[in-house]
Amino acid sequence: MRLSYRRRHHPSRSSYALLTAALLVAGGLTACSGEDGPARSVDAFLKGWRSGDLQAVGFVDATGARVPAADVTREIKELSGELAATPPELRRTGEPTVTSGTATATVRVEWTLPGDTRWAYDRPVRLARGGDDEWQVIWEPQVVHEQLTRGDRLGLRRESGPRATVLDAAGQPLVAPRPVVRVSLVPQEVKDVPGVVRKLDAAFKAIRPALVPPVDLSDLPKRLAEAKPDARVEVVTLRDEAYRQIKPRIYELPGTRFPTDKLDLAPTREFARAALGTVDPAQADDLAKHPDRYARGDLVGHGGLQGRYDERLRGTPGLTVVVNRPGPEGTLTPTGTELFRREFRPGEPLKTTLDVATQKAADTALSAEKRRAALVAVRISDGAVLAAANGPGPAGENLAFTAQVPPGSTFKMVSALALLDRGAVTPDQPVECPKTREVDGRSFKNSDDFALGSVPFRTDFAKSCNTAFVALAPQLGADGLAVTGRALGLEGTWDVGLDAFSGKVSANGGPTEQAAAAIGQGTTVVSPLAMASATAAVARGRFVQPKLVLDPAPAKPAADGPELKAESLTAVRAMMREVVTAGSGSALADVPGGPVHGKTGTAEYDDNPANTHAWFVGWQGDVAFAVFVERGGSGSGTAAPIAERFLRALPR
Repeated sequence: MRLSYRRRHHPSRSSYALLTAALLVAGGLTACSGEDGPARSVDAFLKGWRSGDLQAVGFVDATGARVPAADVTREIKELSGELAATPPELRRTGEPTVTSGTATATVRVEWTLPGDTRWAYDRPVRLARGGDDEWQVIWEPQVVHEQLTRGDRLGLRRESGPRATVLDAAGQPLVAPRPVVRVSLVPQEVKDVPGVVRKLDAAFKAIRPALVPPVDLSDLPKRLAEAKPDARVEVVTLRDEAYRQIKPRIYELPGTRFPTDKLDLAPTREFARAALGTVDPAQADDLAKHPDRYARGDLVGHGGLQGRYDERLRGTPGLTVVVNRPGPEGTLTPTGTELFRREFRPGEPLKTTLDVATQKAADTALSAEKRRAALVAVRISDGAVLAAANGPGPAGENLAFTAQVPPGSTFKMVSALALLDRGAVTPDQPVECPKTREVDGRSFKNSDDFALGSVPFRTDFAKSCNTAFVALAPQLGADGLAVTGRALGLEGTWDVGLDAFSGKVSANGGPTEQAAAAIGQGTTVVSPLAMASATAAVARGRFVQPKLVLDPAPAKPAADGPELKAESLTAVRAMMREVVTAGSGSALADVPGGPVHGKTGTAEYDDNPANTHAWFVGWQGDVAFAVFVERGGSGSGTAAPIAERFLRALPR
């Protein structure tokens, strides 16, 4: 029911002015909260303000003239300006004070601004009693805020603070201002558009390492046609070192311009790109998903650490509620009046364990690889991730941490440790290595169908004899392999700082599954990080969770693993050294520095034995590492040479 009424006559303006004056000089009385008191009208007004439906409320202006509810609804929306989509929380505080036919109530107005910021203040709402004793709200723009007048609009002004950077293990910024060249074209000077586009495309494809993703010039002719003749149409922004590779090929092309600039970039284009992520201007998806967090022009982290820790790195933008007013042409212009201010909070840096020299060595080792690949390096002494490199693949894909693939013969490191722990074999015990071995009707064979005959177990390991491990698999029992894998950290719940797959080890399978699992096949799957961590555990003597982010410290790091049996470790370490000195990892035998320990791996990933991933895991000094190449063939032929390039590139 409408709380106002249609009066048969209006009080004169002079009599209303006398009532208002009486309100100012007379002592006030607190109104009763009965059904017909002013409190009822105030509450209805607040409810309608928030819902946008004020038809149940009567309004008059300061002269006592009736104001249509629809006009008040429209004006509140207009006054709210940029805040109109999020009406404030409204509540009456206490009972209205009544004096001579007028009443005043105090109302708490609380806006929720972007970033969950609260802006609250109190406003008086005045009411006049009509001829039928119904209370009507005296409408004026100051009800919304004391500094608003008719025609004003509330506006928001954002001020972004400086974005913090990702730091390396030494506390130095990984991302810093670095020179770039913006390759651009002036349309009116390009007479042969297809020819220039063709030459630019060929030049960009010649850059090494290849640009990922490649430069797409398919829409360049259209952009040139639609641009002003004397405009500069940007084609691509290149790092200075990439531009210099192709400068002789593109510098003299008609219409080209090459303005220089500086952008916040990692040390190299490929430097830990998936782990770090990127920082880009806010995209349409960002604005649609988080309209209260981002505005056009904001820098937003995408993928990797920049995406995961975007809020920390970007900080909190400053926010000011201002009063705008329409100009002569209707365009809103600032009045200079500020009603509320929240100062920006600068971003906080993110400290990582990444080591620039080690990461560059890992990136260099993978630079020539055309298949999807990854290389992870972990410091043995404390589990710090020194490098996380990814070869060609979808932008942002962190294969190094999240791949779920069979480990192949690198898992013989785990199988051997499990067999030695259980006393099922000794390093010098002869174990037959035939060309093939059958288990429950399934045939297992060695790579290239080699056979060794009866040789010491350490030789079976060094030469990566599948059939020897298949023969020993039953002695591990249903879950022996999984137990040892877990002691090395596999299948753990890790808090690394980014998504990471810690592996899944086969357990409780039948004879053929147990045989397959012993050589890193079957249902066992791992990531390069998981295998680098397990290798570090063998070198160290116990599992310590790998870590990438130091500050903020991981909230729930995995507990350290148990001390591993010293005798078994000594044997496995010696066998992994023999892999390099006299086995399938001989490509690393002459690498400078201390002795290299390792294990090759060739992992079948479907029903065709010819389709295999290539692996190598190992360590030198305090650095453990894992190399993975998808569909790379053999570990000795593909992964081991990458490991060699990595170790040779490390500073000595």
